[in-house]
Amino acid sequence: MSIRGRLSAFHSRRLEEAGITQPNLPDDVLASKQFQTLVELLGEGEIEGFPSAAGLTQGTTAYNNAALKDVFLNGTQVLQSSASNTSPADTDFNFPNVSFEPRFGTSNQTAIQGISEIETENAVGVAVTKASPVSRSITNTSVDAVRVTLGFPSLQKFEDDGDINGAEVAINIQTIENDGTTTTVITDTVKGRTASAYFRDYKINFASGTSFPVTIRVNRTTDDSTESTLQNSSIWSSFTEIINEQRAYANSAHVAIRFDAQTFPSIPSRMYKVRGTKIKIPHNGTVQSDGSISYSGTFNGTFKTDKEWTNDPAWILYDLLTTSKGFGDQIDTTQLDVFSFYSASVYCAEQVDDGSGTGSTEPRFSTNCVIQNQKQAYDLINDLCSVMRVMPFYSAGTISITQDRPTDPSYLFNLSNVTEQGFTYSNSSKNSKVTVVNVAYFDNETQQIEYETVEDTALQTKYGVITKNLRGFATTSRGMASRLGKWFLYTQSNEAEIVNFTTTLESGTLVRPGAVINVADPLRAGVRRGGRIKTGVSTTQIIVDDENNTDLATSGSATLSVILADGTLETKTIDSISGTTITVSSAFSSTPPSNSVWVIENTTVQLQTFRVIGVTEVDQLAYQITAVAHNSSKYAIVEDGTALATRTITTLTELKPSPSNLQGSEQIVVLNNRAVSKLFIQWQPVAGVTEYMVQYRFQNRNFISERITRSDFTIFETKKGTYEIRVFSYNALGKPSTTPSTTTFTTVGKTALPEDPSGLTLEPVSDQFVRLRFNPSTSVDVLHGGTVSVRHTPSVDPATATFQNSTEIIPKLSGNITETLVPALTGTYSIKFIDDTGNKSNNAARIIVTAPDPQPNQVIITEREDTDSPPFQGNKVNTFYDATFDGLLLDGTLLWDSITQNIDDLSNIDFAGPISSSGTYEFQNKVDMEAIFNLTLKRRFVTSGLLVNDLIDSRTANIDTWTEFDGTQADDVNAKLLVATTDIDPATSVSATYGQSGTTITVTKTDHGYSVGDFVVIDFTAGSATDGNYEIQTVPNANTFTVTASASATISSGTSCTYGANFTQFNTFANGEYTARGFKFKVELTSDDPAQNINVTELGYEASVKRRTETVNTAIASQCATNSAAKTVTFGSPFFVGTSSLGGSTTAFLPTIGITLEGAVSGDYFKITSITGTQFVIETRDSSDNFKDLSFKYTAIGFGKGT
Repeated sequence: MSIRGRLSAFHSRRLEEAGITQPNLPDDVLASKQFQTLVELLGEGEIEGFPSAAGLTQGTTAYNNAALKDVFLNGTQVLQSSASNTSPADTDFNFPNVSFEPRFGTSNQTAIQGISEIETENAVGVAVTKASPVSRSITNTSVDAVRVTLGFPSLQKFEDDGDINGAEVAINIQTIENDGTTTTVITDTVKGRTASAYFRDYKINFASGTSFPVTIRVNRTTDDSTESTLQNSSIWSSFTEIINEQRAYANSAHVAIRFDAQTFPSIPSRMYKVRGTKIKIPHNGTVQSDGSISYSGTFNGTFKTDKEWTNDPAWILYDLLTTSKGFGDQIDTTQLDVFSFYSASVYCAEQVDDGSGTGSTEPRFSTNCVIQNQKQAYDLINDLCSVMRVMPFYSAGTISITQDRPTDPSYLFNLSNVTEQGFTYSNSSKNSKVTVVNVAYFDNETQQIEYETVEDTALQTKYGVITKNLRGFATTSRGMASRLGKWFLYTQSNEAEIVNFTTTLESGTLVRPGAVINVADPLRAGVRRGGRIKTGVSTTQIIVDDENNTDLATSGSATLSVILADGTLETKTIDSISGTTITVSSAFSSTPPSNSVWVIENTTVQLQTFRVIGVTEVDQLAYQITAVAHNSSKYAIVEDGTALATRTITTLTELKPSPSNLQGSEQIVVLNNRAVSKLFIQWQPVAGVTEYMVQYRFQNRNFISERITRSDFTIFETKKGTYEIRVFSYNALGKPSTTPSTTTFTTVGKTALPEDPSGLTLEPVSDQFVRLRFNPSTSVDVLHGGTVSVRHTPSVDPATATFQNSTEIIPKLSGNITETLVPALTGTYSIKFIDDTGNKSNNAARIIVTAPDPQPNQVIITEREDTDSPPFQGNKVNTFYDATFDGLLLDGTLLWDSITQNIDDLSNIDFAGPISSSGTYEFQNKVDMEAIFNLTLKRRFVTSGLLVNDLIDSRTANIDTWTEFDGTQADDVNAKLLVATTDIDPATSVSATYGQSGTTITVTKTDHGYSVGDFVVIDFTAGSATDGNYEIQTVPNANTFTVTASASATISSGTSCTYGANFTQFNTFANGEYTARGFKFKVELTSDDPAQNINVTELGYEASVKRRTETVNTAIASQCATNSAAKTVTFGSPFFVGTSSLGGSTTAFLPTIGITLEGAVSGDYFKITSITGTQFVIETRDSSDNFKDLSFKYTAIGFGKGT
């Protein structure tokens, strides 16, 4: 162990001390010559000595001269290497007047002559002023005296006449002991003149019994100069601790070196090149000139009797652990596995290229360091271990070291001898990596710290230049520093992966830290190639546990590895495999035991190798093993630059083929309760592939990419057009297959028409309604979000009774409905499915119905708006009558002022521009029954869709809104016939008042009798409110109701208005019976296509009252004689007898009365004298025409039933 440059103590002698008379020198000449003798401690224990003096006898002049070649003052060799050891010339010395004497740390060494005082100088360098004394403490109780050195930069006074005289400074020095005793030991005045620095020493002896620590205090009693003409400042330069004894310092290697102050005005730096502490080495070892050890024979665990110097790291660590200067008082040699140290030493001593390019070699590892500072034991041991790449561990009561050196795998693991958690991998690598390493080492030639730079150019390409500075502990070789840098760069890039697993008791007890193990992990390899031996047949044959799930490879130099009964790992070449029987070409050393572990390896898939760094017992039943990635070729990379051998540990990293059998199908599915079109892509999975890249594009647009883990993919919301599909397979490294599988698929999206309805049947329910039934739709976009349109036309001619020429008789049904009630009408019912985008079935399902002969009713009115002259005289909104089409149609939306073309070019001015999307027509007249009756209404409603001006140029709407392109049908139009009723006179007109606040209009009328939801026409005869048909929103009380205006306003209460009868809202006019007094009718026209219109060619209704018979079978007493008057009988329900507008008079439809007299005799008779809708008057008389009391029953036959 080389030790250099540690200053322990020194001895100095000065020719000038305090109290010595100054020589008679001229002014400004004040000089002193000093010699210093330094005593330096080199090390604890015996050392080998100085390399340049090897072979010479220690203690001789020749040895000491030769040793000066290994002594460096201020970095310069004292004696030149070429000088004679016995008689060097003066010119061979780089410094004159240097003497030198060493001691080598033996137990019986003698003291160095001429050294009676051991001195240790300590610098102070602090100015002493009158106001600020300076103190220093002496803590070493072995100190006998202290020398205080004071300095004066200059002492002179400049007079006014130009003379320069001397100056003086008075000082005193005190000692203050620990017990408080204070003594002034020095009082002095320094007089004289000097223009340069002047120093004066004062020696203070400590009496026996001095109480330590002792404080030395220097006081200045002369005033400090405040003028530039007086220079008399003072400083405390240093103090020297003096021990008055002569020592041999047994077992401490040290040297005494003497030089003069003229050569070295200040104490020079010192370095000593030595062969350091002698230690025990193995009995079969020989120390070489480079400090390494060569071995012969077999090591038996013993050491040579005499200690020798070596720089072998293993035995230096062993010495530190077992001797008193290290941990010998804590560790016994029996606790150390000495053979592990021996194995490490053999590897350290091997010769490797020193990197100089000359072919020279050096030991792989050597330790050259000075351990001179206190350090934590753990840190020091780790520092020494790091030199030779070893790791200490404790096992079975013994401390061993394991070294990272070329080692064959000693055990193997697969899923059969680890717990069910398997192998867990982690990676400690950082996002960026060091690419340049500067390794600091001590260069013995230059005697200073040098740096060896090692670069990884491959990493620089990826990460750039990232530098790290390392300290090569105990490193004095450039080659070793270079190897250290290479090792660091390798490990940070290749040993970041850690594997953890828990194994069985039998396996865990056989594995130690530092061991190299094989791991066969099928999850990482992509194949299973290991398990448990079912039967060990012989030394050349085994039967394994599984064939179906195992890749039993025989090609690619396949080998079989097994764990034998003694726990050793053996590997043999496979000769053949038959089923689960494996035969090897050469025999194992013993028959592999049943239930032991086996694994197959070949060039296609090699085993993972790891170096164990931790083994921990778990619950006394298992062991947790931690290991780091290992590559056996790393040693060659570091030492001779051989390329790193790569291992193929998995099939997952191979580029995989692209999938096969790529195909697609288009579907409409339900997503979030909504029908969505999708393209479903699927393919045959690729073995070993868990991830795919799907790329698709529509109509040659940009590709959209998605990575998935399934062997199918869905594109939602597909449109009509062509999709191009590409699928790549990814391997475990995320690299895609070289080429993709491709296909194209033409989709229709949701443009496909729903299927035609089927299974339409009709079932009578009553004389008013029938039930339509039909098969459910099979289209998802009809069932979810779609509708069923039910239409009717009075025509029974299949040629004209088309869906286009029909109108909806009920609101559209939900797409999942399969039956519905509709009014019983003569004519043709037709239905179509409509999907959620508005696409209709191509063909409608139709059923023709001929109604049976109805019961005889009394028709009271037949109204036809289309046959009026002129036709359609009611209130029109966005509708008009067109004579060309002879029907009611929707208006065009183009305003007159917006027409820019020649008006003569317009084929029909009424259809200029797109067709309005909606319009209404309200019948000219209302129906008033003058009382509440049941009224049977039968509508007359014939429509047809038509395409007006259907040229592409005439279509101004966005083409995306067109639902029909070819102009062959117009079924995106519809018309609804509506009816509203009232129970009061429909011609009612009530005077009232109103007020408006915001959009709320409040109408006030005493006892108005109206309800929420009633519709009322209001005429605002004063104020600014807008006339119209309003729905009553609230009825705060019997005297007010509110409606909502379309615009906000403020109108004072009390403003005049009139309002009409309260009607219901307009409801679909279905043939049937209604109960009300008044009726009004309206038709709504709609178009979903701006190019399509609807033509109402027949519009009206027939109102009739049913024939009704009222029979009273309970005898009624006439009491005509008793009362002398006719008997008035009131009907149970009123009959409708006509009005001035319905039938022409109030007697147009009087009921007929049939009377049955009871108890009558010959000549008795009755006479009906009066009949109305509510009663009749009867007289019962005898043969003499006198009133007679008789009983009777009656039957009244009329029309309608009032309430």
